[in-house]
Amino acid sequence: MTRALFIIDVQNDFTEGGALAVAGGGAVASAVTELLAAHPNAYDVVFASRDWHDADSDNAGHFAAAGEPDFSTTWPVHCVAGTPGADYHAALLLPEETIHIRKGQGSPGYSIFDGVSEGGDKTGELLIANGVTDVDVVGLATDYCVRASVVDALEHGQHVRVLTDLVAGVSADTSEAALAEMAHLGAALATSDMVE
Repeated sequence: MTRALFIIDVQNDFTEGGALAVAGGGAVASAVTELLAAHPNAYDVVFASRDWHDADSDNAGHFAAAGEPDFSTTWPVHCVAGTPGADYHAALLLPEETIHIRKGQGSPGYSIFDGVSEGGDKTGELLIANGVTDVDVVGLATDYCVRASVVDALEHGQHVRVLTDLVAGVSADTSEAALAEMAHLGAALATSDMVE
């Protein structure tokens, strides 16, 4: 068994004070850092994704071009490539060998599988190359990018655990529904104290 950790979008624009802040986002950043420090050998591979949206487009309708965003399929401008909002939260300390995935370049890019590494490799290809069979998922937001990443990981044949104390969502209702859906599709719902 080769286990990977997916850290989804723990970025400044998704945490307190950001353009699209999720309540509890900063706490997730700190808690993920604590998890990695407490269990340095728990994961064979660590992936960290970031929204990395184009500045000069609406990213295939992802940014609300006119009028108010609906906060379901259209959003305020956020995580524009190269801006402070797209940076990882300062409390998130990543291992040196972390595989960084950028997604949403000209597209919505909800799932980590929509992105590529700095070397241009797709997430699915990197899982195969590293022999990954099991994935733990943490990050932001439970009801959007975490959900999409979990669904895709399951479709790629991974055994998936969502560490429910290390995620935060846009709203309580949609987050609860997303967790229920992920469990129904085959993901295990766990907590970080189960990591060995």
